Order: sequence, then structure tokens, then C-alpha cells
Amino acid sequence: MPNGKPPFRADHVGSLLRPPVLREARAARAAGQKSDAEVREVEDRCIVDAIREQKNVGLRAVTDGEYRRAFWHFDFLAKLGGVEMYESDQGIQFQGGQTKSYGLKVTSKIRYEPHPFVEDFAYVAAHADGAVAKQTIPSPSVLHFRGGRRAVDQAVYPEMDAFFADLAGAYNGAMRAFAAAGCRYLQLDEVNIAYLCDPNQVAMLKARGDDTDNLLARYAEIINGTIEGRPSDMVVSMHLCRGNFQSMHIAAGGYDPVAEVLFNGINVDAYFMEYDDERSGSFAPLRFLPKGKTVVLGLVTSKRGELETKDELKRRIEEAAKHCPIEQLALSPQCGFASTEEGNLLTVEQQWAKLRLCVDVAREVWGEV
Repeated sequence: MPNGKPPFRADHVGSLLRPPVLREARAARAAGQKSDAEVREVEDRCIVDAIREQKNVGLRAVTDGEYRRAFWHFDFLAKLGGVEMYESDQGIQFQGGQTKSYGLKVTSKIRYEPHPFVEDFAYVAAHADGAVAKQTIPSPSVLHFRGGRRAVDQAVYPEMDAFFADLAGAYNGAMRAFAAAGCRYLQLDEVNIAYLCDPNQVAMLKARGDDTDNLLARYAEIINGTIEGRPSDMVVSMHLCRGNFQSMHIAAGGYDPVAEVLFNGINVDAYFMEYDDERSGSFAPLRFLPKGKTVVLGLVTSKRGELETKDELKRRIEEAAKHCPIEQLALSPQCGFASTEEGNLLTVEQQWAKLRLCVDVAREVWGEV
């Protein structure tokens, strides 16, 4: 895939630590001291700065850092027709803490409606200045995984087959809207297929009544429905991780249980795969990677500030290349730096150093960025 098309040899997942001025502006709006328009002006300026810095460190794909979002997932999903965000009894449980207490529920037929993220993408594209503008959105499976049947109004969807079909249709509408706005690099942030590699997560799903034997195939089906009919020059990547909130995680387990379907049953072009520690298992599942697809190895952690060494990264790339051709590999951090607006526990300087390291190592390993 590299050599001019994304994903690039050095790439990144998408989210960036929020600048203090942006955090202050959003807090002022929450307190009733700033309007939406005033906050958007601050967001605009910060996004332009972030794009410039991404290019300065050598990245060829740029994002808005997800600066207009509070959450990596809720902000997109809550703007689909039929979906509502609400304050829940508790947040999502991570290993060491909980997120803010919000949830999603389906209260009417799911449908695509004009979405503010399309305008947000257009702003990035207008300021990319030669770089490739990348748009990230949560995978459609996210709307199902956490809430399951209980989050879907039974009067609206007596059968879940219709729910999944409408969900894929709404996402396909979003994909087409991004394409019409000029997006040619779209990423689905897919944590839940990685969660299916964790026996504890699977046990949770079984306890609430989910058919876990068929869930992977179901998620593959709706992802394929999402991107069906995409432009021939649109690259679609999928990011997999096991949770990322203030440097905490949720799940653990290698990709072995999902690898065959992941690589050969889902019609995306590339996979950003978390591989920064032992929670991700071995590189052996990469043996299922077919020709024509790329795996972006998430070897650089976004959870801690300590900088990996070049030798360490090169050694791990060599290990991965024992299972698939090195020409089908690339390098990135294992996740974003701020899946929620709180951000991970490292400094802005450490964030940029890690992205610069990816660029430097990619150039030395592959001779290109």
C-alpha cells in the first residue's frame, strides 16, 4: 500500500493530546461562559496548529487530532438518526478506573442524517496543504457491543437482524458523504473485535445473552456493508486496540481467535494493530494477511512517555516480518494519544517525539515514509 497511498510507512491512529487553550475553551462553554461559535474558533486554530506539527515531524497523513470531540465514539454515534446519548449509572470500566458516565441507546430507526463530522473533515482537507487528510470514526460494532439488546428499543427493533441492517445502511450513508466531501482515507476504530480475543469480555457477552459464536461474523458483515460501494481510490483502514483511556486498558489477548476473519473476511485495505506489550500476543496471526493488504504495527506505545529505542523497534519489525512480507508492514503508535478529551498520561513533547520516532525508523527500515 505505501509508495504514495496510505497507510504510509510511518502513520498514526488519529487522536492527539488537547492543547490547554482548547481544554479551557471547552470548560468555559460547559460553564456557560463561551458559545459554540467561540469554541469552534478555538478548535479551528488548534487544528491548524496540529496539522502543521504533524507535517513538521514528517507524517504524510494528518487528522484534526479529534479536537472537536469529547469521546472517540459517542460524538459520532450520537449524531446518527435514531441514536441518543444519555447519562448512565456508571462509565465503562477500565483496568484502574472508569470513564465518565454516559451511554447510547437506540430509540427509533437508525438512519444517516447530515453529519457534522463531514464538515469537520472538509476543514482538515482544506488545511492539509499537500498531506493526506484522514478521517476517523468508530466502527459500527461499537453501537452494539457495550449495550447489546438492552440498549435497542424492542418496539423499534423486535429482531436484531433489522437493527444490524439499518446500522450498516446508516454507516454506508456516512461513508458516501465523506467520499463526496473528498475523503480518500477513512479509518474505522474497531476495538470490539479485539475484545473478542479476551475470555473475560466474551464471558460478559454470554452472561447478557449474546450469541458470541456468531458475533465476529456479524461484525464483519456490518463493516463490509459500511464500505460497500466506496470509491475505488478510497483507502479504508481499521484500528484495533483493547481500550485506551488515560493510559488504562480494558482487554487482553492475542489476535489468534479472530485473525482469519479479520484479514480475509473483512474488506478493508489496512489494519492498525496494537502491539506495544504482551497483552497483544504474538505476531503469528499475521500469517493470515493476504497479498494487497497492509498491517501497521502499533509498536510505539501511546500510554507512556518513555521513548522506545530504534533498535528495539527494528527488532520487533523483523520478528513480524517472519510471518508476512515486510513490504506489507508499516509502523505507528499502538493507539491515539487522547481517545477522550482527558488524554493519556504523557506530555505533548513526548507525544511528538514518539511520532517523530515512527518517521525516523520507517525511513531507516523501508527507505521511505
